[in-house]
Amino acid sequence: MVSKKNNSISISSEKNHSVVFTPSGLRGIVKSGVSVLDAARQLGVDLDSVCGGRGICTKCKVKPSFGNFSKFNITAEENNLSNFTEIEKKSKEKNRIYFNERLGCQAKIIGDVIIDIPEESQVHKQVIRKRIELKDIDIHPTTKLYYVEVEEPDMHNPSGDLQRLNDSLNKQWGISNTKICLKVLKNLQYNLRKGKWSVTCAIFNETNEIINIWPGFLDSNLYGIAVDLGSTTIAAHICNLSTGEIVNSSGIMNPQIRFGEDLMSRVSFSMMNEDGTEKLKDAVQETLNQLCKTLIKDSKIDHKLVVELSIVCNPVMHHLLLGINPIELGQAPFALATSNSLYFKSEELALNCLQNATIFILPCIAGHVGADAAAVVLSEAPNESKETVLIIDVGTNAELILGNKYELYACSSPTGPAFEGAQISSGQRAAPGAIEKVKIDPNTKDPIFKVIGSEYWSDKVEFKNFVKNQPITGICGSGIIEAIAEMRINGILDKSGLIGSSIETGAKRSITDGRTYSYLLYEDKNNGENKIKITNADVRAIQLAKAALFAGSRLLMDEMKIKKVDKIVLAGAFGAHISTKHAMVLGMIPDCNLKNVISAGNAAGAGAIIALLNKNSRSKISKIVKKINKIETAMAPKFQEYFVSASGIPNSMFSFPELDKVVKLPEVNFNKKKRVRK
Repeated sequence: MVSKKNNSISISSEKNHSVVFTPSGLRGIVKSGVSVLDAARQLGVDLDSVCGGRGICTKCKVKPSFGNFSKFNITAEENNLSNFTEIEKKSKEKNRIYFNERLGCQAKIIGDVIIDIPEESQVHKQVIRKRIELKDIDIHPTTKLYYVEVEEPDMHNPSGDLQRLNDSLNKQWGISNTKICLKVLKNLQYNLRKGKWSVTCAIFNETNEIINIWPGFLDSNLYGIAVDLGSTTIAAHICNLSTGEIVNSSGIMNPQIRFGEDLMSRVSFSMMNEDGTEKLKDAVQETLNQLCKTLIKDSKIDHKLVVELSIVCNPVMHHLLLGINPIELGQAPFALATSNSLYFKSEELALNCLQNATIFILPCIAGHVGADAAAVVLSEAPNESKETVLIIDVGTNAELILGNKYELYACSSPTGPAFEGAQISSGQRAAPGAIEKVKIDPNTKDPIFKVIGSEYWSDKVEFKNFVKNQPITGICGSGIIEAIAEMRINGILDKSGLIGSSIETGAKRSITDGRTYSYLLYEDKNNGENKIKITNADVRAIQLAKAALFAGSRLLMDEMKIKKVDKIVLAGAFGAHISTKHAMVLGMIPDCNLKNVISAGNAAGAGAIIALLNKNSRSKISKIVKKINKIETAMAPKFQEYFVSASGIPNSMFSFPELDKVVKLPEVNFNKKKRVRK
């Protein structure tokens, strides 16, 4: 007997165990002794396998996590999976799997488990939104190349090779008091002699450290990597430090998702597990190292030429990257271990794919407003604007900045993972086959949609050909926002967030769902069980997320003593894919002329690139951050009032005259029968 409810499948048996798969978030109850691969198939989890479960292909590699996971109410112990089989042992000996990996076809579930499906084991890869929009940047990197001709050793005037190199750097370039690490010093004499007493030095000018040496004249450029370390995804961009060109970009899911989808779950994991912080640190450092390694390899660049990294992240990710227990960020007064900008060497953060590179981490603004928000300020420059600008970096933990050239305010708002497709009945993260755009016909009330991977709408013949090869698998964050907004525009949903019946709405797709109704967005005619619908529980999850976002905006407007903003910028990889009209219909953002509501792409990533390419921007943002007024939403008396009013669609307290000029929302009320929300 198999039952499906709220993205969870239950398989009845005498002895059952809970299993959670990340990053998909799919979870359920499975029979004891079932292999991880079979459990994945039963729950609809995307896990690859081409050898029929014989352990030959090793494509079903998974990473189990152990510890106390309060978010899932699971304590996963190492003996909750069966022992390594002989096939797995041989795979480890041949380095086909690593010490922390198992083969899904071999490992049996004999207790509650958390299983992470790494990217290489997924059939349909996650789409990492990494669009970058850059303004003109004054290229002034911190690390530069210097060609130096060094005097040969003389028996009558004895001195060390390093001393003569330093003398030459001073005479030829005016660089003095240089430093050098042992790793570089070991190869100095070889490089000098191979270059016939001329070398090219890469020097980090903040400290005058010689970070690498090449024999003779190096006819090449140096490179750096800008990293936006998000709680859900990690995006990286490799840049030419001389020209500013973005050579290549890549992204990957944050592996910490298996410890908790939201930041507070990861804080809780650190608190409840003695080695929790270490596990979280190791997971993200290992993945970041792999991402940089792959990016460098795909770009066909010598890893020795990659000399700098700039990293932006929220405060919890900031601490977990550095291995600092984030417990203080989980309780008032939300104290950071440090809010200053930081420098590290690559080996200090286990980035072994790099050689002696310097890592720069931008400063944090406050306990819940991090270096990523500082990077957005650097990129969008609201401090240089005469207009009042509201910047919303939409994500699992949204960060908001409001201000102009005279004053800046900042806060964070805990929106949760609903905008990423989590907590939604048919929700998923952005991947091929996920619905990302929705329109509803005002007359028939029937939908058409677009999915990731196809440029055609669902009513086109070309789309039907696409679906033959790529099944429609769910709906991602931008899709759920457009679907709910379209339902409100077309009278299928009332302002309280209740879905009406087919009789009340005229929508034949309004179907009974217990004591409430759902809207059927898609049904696979070949597989009746594959239905994608918008339930009242889905609407509620989005209402809670968007209410937190709006409440944060209003608090900042109160602090600045304004009633309206001149411009709204939706930042973040996710924010770049939100329809601005639909966002305002939902009431995610305050009322504003829609012509002045724009998407900025990954503004945090853009700020990381600016910090990478221009050394002066680093001191500039450090000064700006100290002048920003920080507002703590958790302690603000009016937050709850604004939050409750913002659960209305668009809002029960504030009017939206600018929105009314664009679309008239119908006055419908489906509360007559006093239906109970699920």
